[in-house]
Amino acid sequence: MPSRSSARLAALTVAAVCSATSAVVLTSPAHADSVRIHDVQGTTRISPLAGQKVTDVPGIVTATRTYGSSKGFWMQDATPDDNPATSEGVFVFTSSTPKAAVGDSVTVTGTVSEYVPGGASSGNQSLTEITKPVVTTVSSGNAVPAPVVVDRDSVPDAYAPEGDTAAAGSINGLTLDPSKYALDYYESLEGMNVQVADARVVTATDPYSELWVTVKPREHRSLRGGTVYGSYESQNTGRLQIQSLGSTADFPKANVGDTLEGATTGPLDFNQFGGYTLVAGRLGTLKSAGLERETTRKQSSRELAVATYNVENLDPSDATFDKHAAAIVHNLQSPDIVSLEEIQDNNGAKDDGTVDASGTVNKLIDAIVAAGGPKYDWRSIDPVNDQDGGEPGGNIRQVFLFNPERVSFVDRAGGDSTTAVGVTKVHGKAQLTASPGRIDPANAAWANSRKPLAGEFVFRGKTVFVIGNHLNSKGGDQGLTSQYQPPVRSSEVQRHAQATEVNAFVKDILSVQKNANVVALGDINDFEYSETAQILEGDGELWSAIKSLPRSERYTYDYQGNQQVLDQILVSPAIRRGCDFEYDSVHVNSEFNDQISDHDPQVLRFRP
Repeated sequence: MPSRSSARLAALTVAAVCSATSAVVLTSPAHADSVRIHDVQGTTRISPLAGQKVTDVPGIVTATRTYGSSKGFWMQDATPDDNPATSEGVFVFTSSTPKAAVGDSVTVTGTVSEYVPGGASSGNQSLTEITKPVVTTVSSGNAVPAPVVVDRDSVPDAYAPEGDTAAAGSINGLTLDPSKYALDYYESLEGMNVQVADARVVTATDPYSELWVTVKPREHRSLRGGTVYGSYESQNTGRLQIQSLGSTADFPKANVGDTLEGATTGPLDFNQFGGYTLVAGRLGTLKSAGLERETTRKQSSRELAVATYNVENLDPSDATFDKHAAAIVHNLQSPDIVSLEEIQDNNGAKDDGTVDASGTVNKLIDAIVAAGGPKYDWRSIDPVNDQDGGEPGGNIRQVFLFNPERVSFVDRAGGDSTTAVGVTKVHGKAQLTASPGRIDPANAAWANSRKPLAGEFVFRGKTVFVIGNHLNSKGGDQGLTSQYQPPVRSSEVQRHAQATEVNAFVKDILSVQKNANVVALGDINDFEYSETAQILEGDGELWSAIKSLPRSERYTYDYQGNQQVLDQILVSPAIRRGCDFEYDSVHVNSEFNDQISDHDPQVLRFRP
C-alpha cells in the first residue's frame, strides 16, 4: 500500500459511500447521449446529479487504485467541453480490485455520490464519485488524455472565495472560478490527469509516504527551500500533496529543498489528510539539495541561554534518546535552561495510574552526559493521572532541565499538581510562592490540557522567572482546504483562555517588579501573528522574540507545505528593551524525513 493515511481514508470511504447511497432516493437514469463526466462534475463542488443513477458515461481509464479499501479507477473524457469550471475526470469506486486497465475506453453505469473525507463534521470538501458501477470495456490500448500542467502561471494567487453566508460559510454551492481562486482551480481538475514538473519539496516525506511540493518556487520561500506561512491571508497557493500509486519502498525520502526533477503525473484526488493530492503514477527523480541540520552558536559566559524543545511523547521505551541528547548538546550547544514539552511518564502510554517521569528524564540526562554535555539537574510537577491531555496514559508534562554549573534553581516548597502558584513581594522584589509551581491548575482553561510550569532561576546573581507552556493543540480546526471559508479554528477558544491566564500571571510578577526578567516559552500551538500570541503579549507584558528574525526565517514546524511558528519564546520588557538578546530557531527536525520530533527547538540568549 502506498500510504497508511490513504488506507485510513479508504476505510472511511466505504462506510461513507454505503451510508450515503442507502439514504438516496434514485431518480430515472440519465442517458449517455446527454451525460458525460463534465455533466457529472458540474460547475460547483457538488454534482448536480448527486444521488442519481447515470448510464453509460464514457471515459478513458487514466489510473487504477488496487490497494486498500478505496479500490477503483479514474477515468477522463477524451472530448472535453469548453467550460474551464467543469472537471473532465472522475473516480469510479469499485470496492474491489478494478478489472479496467489504464488506456481502456469504458462506459460506466452507476450512482453519483458525494463523499466527504473525514465525515461531514470535519468541514472538508467532498469528492465526486460514481459508485456501485457496472463497467463496460469498449476498447483497450487507447492513448491516455494528456495531463494538465499545473504550474505557477496556471494557479491563481488568491486562495479561496469567501463562503456563502446563507450556507454557514460554505463554498460548496458557489460556481467555480478557476481563473481567480486556487481552490476553485484545483477543484476544476478533480479526478483529472495532472502534471507538475521540477517541483521543489516544501514538506519532507512523512511516515505515510507523502510529501508536499510547490509549483510556485518564489512564493514566500524560506532561506532553506520551504514555503513560509506568514499570515492567515497567505495560504501559499502553490502547495500540493504528492502520494504514489506505486510501492512505498520506491517512494523518495525527500527533505525540504529537494526537487522532484522531471514530470510527476497522475490523477488529482482529495483526502482528509491534506486536501488536493496528486496521486502519482509517474514520479519525478529526486534531486537532493543537501540540506543539513543547523547548529546555533555557544552562549558566552555572560549570556544566559534558554531553550524550548518539544520531544514528541518521549518515554523510556523510545529509541530517540541519543539523538535528542545529540541535538541538545551539539545543535543547541547545551543551553543553560531547557524547557521540555511532551515528557511522558515512566511507562509511556500504558494507562495504569503511573505519573512519575523520573525514569524518562534521567534517561535523557544520562544520554546528554554520554554525548559530551553537562550533567543537567531538573524540576517538574507530576500531573494528576489522565488530566493533562495528550496520549492516553502518557501523562505528558513540561520539565525544566538546567545546568547547575551555570544557573541555580530556587526551590520553594508548596508546588504540586493542584495548587496554584502565586506572586509575593519580598524586599521590593517579586517571588513565586512555590517554585516550581503550576499556574491556576484548577481553572477550566486547563481542562484536559497541560498546566504551565513556573520556576525561579538565578544566573550571575539575577533572578529569571521561566514559565514552561504547552497550550491546547490545534486538533479539531478545519483545514485550509475546508468547504468553509474562512475555516473555523475551534481550538482557539481554549487556547485564548489559556493565554489570558498566562498573561495575567506575568502581569502579577510585573506589578510587583516591573523590571523583572520573565521568559514564557514552549509549544504555544499557535502562530506569532495569531490572537493567541496577541493575548499572551497583552499590553507589552510579553513579546514573542521570534519576531526579531526576518519573516523568511520565522518557522518552527512544517505542516502540509506551510512552514509556521508553533513554538515561541516570549520575553518581558526588561529583556526586550535591553537589546542584547539573540534568538535562533534551530532547524534540526521539521525539514527532514528522518526527524526525531516534529518541532524545531528554539534558543534565546540574553544578559539578565
